Order: sequence, then structure tokens, then C-alpha cells
Amino acid sequence: MSHISYIHWMHIDDIDLNLLRLFDAVYETGNVTRAAQRLNLTQPTASQGIARLRLLLDDALFERVAGGVRPSSRAHRLAPAIRSALATIENALKAEESFDPLTAHRTFRLHMSDIGEGAFLPEIMAGLRAHAPNVLVETRYIEPASLGDALDSGQVDFAVGFLPHLKGMQSSPLMRDRYVVLVRRTHPAIGRRLSRPSLAQALRQLEYVAVRTHSDTIRILHSLHLEDRLRLTVGHFTVLQAIVRATDLAAVVPNEIASTFSRKEYAVLDPDAPLADFVVSLHWSKRFENEPGNRWLRQRVLQRIVRPRRQA
Repeated sequence: MSHISYIHWMHIDDIDLNLLRLFDAVYETGNVTRAAQRLNLTQPTASQGIARLRLLLDDALFERVAGGVRPSSRAHRLAPAIRSALATIENALKAEESFDPLTAHRTFRLHMSDIGEGAFLPEIMAGLRAHAPNVLVETRYIEPASLGDALDSGQVDFAVGFLPHLKGMQSSPLMRDRYVVLVRRTHPAIGRRLSRPSLAQALRQLEYVAVRTHSDTIRILHSLHLEDRLRLTVGHFTVLQAIVRATDLAAVVPNEIASTFSRKEYAVLDPDAPLADFVVSLHWSKRFENEPGNRWLRQRVLQRIVRPRRQA
């Protein structure tokens, strides 16, 4: 018996849609006050709603912790089904609606990495300012294992990135790129122009920094048999510029990113690694493909951003 059918069997006459929306907001924010603000409720009203749910479901659902609340094991089990049900209802209600960008008040949520934010948000926001002045954009990072469910449930509207493990989604390419190696211009390993054999030898002598949230940077090192040369792992690409400038460490980065760095300070080496080429795409759920707002933003993004790979 599914979670939703269990709720139906137990308490469908007592649980209304607003209580389920409140549960979803508290679960996502981890804080009753922030959930109340999101739903335009007073904090006492939200607390009373959670108290009612506790009685109806005979479970604590959320326990107080420093800075907010923590879901119970049952709340964790219920959350995906409730979120999916809410998204289904919302999608059905909006199915026949039109989308007027000039008057629409809506928030679009995009899964993006820090690279994606820097590469695509300026162009997206420039287009929205002119054509959809009241539309908001919110980016968030979803763990890869949960991204498909997040798109299908409406937790995020789009995902932007090189996401080969994301299955069952609609997609369209935005940019073709390849991974290269970035070093500081004065690095002793690149004092002269390198032939292909000498480049391979130089790469073997380098030590590397990689980004753990972009596992393909580590994959490239493995493909070159350089994993034993990894000395530092960081959380985001944005810190790499300072690290490479101040140390002898080299970084595996997309050429799109490397091309924005000053060639007076940095040098780019093309290792010609296996599977170094990749495609950044816009991904969305087929469930929302015909929703007018989803379709409009999708078309705007594809019109403004699609571009070929930069050459190293």
C-alpha cells in the first residue's frame, strides 16, 4: 500500500490540501516559520496545522532541532509521495492556463552548478528583464540521485548541465565543450611549447586540484591515469582561479571556463583525454512539457543561449 493510499484509508476526510502543502513546505525548508512565510500564513497558524497533522497521522513528523525542525522517519517516507501528488494537482489545474510573460508573477526554479550560474544566468536574466519583468528565478543544487524525482515532482522546473546519468527526461543541447587543464602562466612545467609526447610527460609531473561536485573532473584524471597526482579536492569551481594562481596545482576545467581567465596569468593545456568532450543541456520533465510557462521559458533559454563549443 502506497503512502498516499495509506493516508486515504486513514484520514482522507480530515486532511485537506492546505495541510499537505504545509507539510511539504516544512519538509523542504526545515523550518516552520519559513514555511509559513512561503505559504503566506502566520507562524501560529502553521504550528497549529502541523499539530493537527501529528494527531491525524499519529506521528511527531518533525522534531525541534537547532535552527528549525528535523523530519521523522515517517515524514521522510511520506514526503516524496505528497510532493508528487501536489505537483500532479498543480499541473492539472494549470494545464489550460495561458502564460503572459509581461504580467506573470511566477518563480522558476533551476538546478544549476556554480559554473552554470556564471555561464547562463546573465543571459537568462537579461532576457527576462525585458520580456517578463515580474518573473523570478531561483537556482538550487539537487543531488544527482534525486534530480529526476525533483523534475518530475515540480520541485525544480529545469536542470542545466552535463547530466549523463539523468534518465527519462526531455532535453535540448545548450553548449558543446571539452575539459582542459589550467595552470598558472609561470608554472615551470610549461616554460616552452609542448609537443604531444612532452605534454603527456608534463601532465604526469603536475599535481592537481579537483571539484568533488563535478565528478567528471576526477573522471578525466582517472582516464589519464593521473588519479595518484590529485592533491586537493574542493567544493566549487569558483575557488580554482585563486588556487591555481597561488600554487603549482593544475585544475581540470571546462574550456568555456578556462577561456574567461586572463591568458597573461594562466595557460591552458589540452590533454586530449578520452571522453573529454561533453554537452551541456537543458533538461525538463515530460510531465510539464506542455505547461505554458515551462514552454515559454524553455524557448527563451534555447533562443538566447545555444552556442557551439569554444576552441581551446
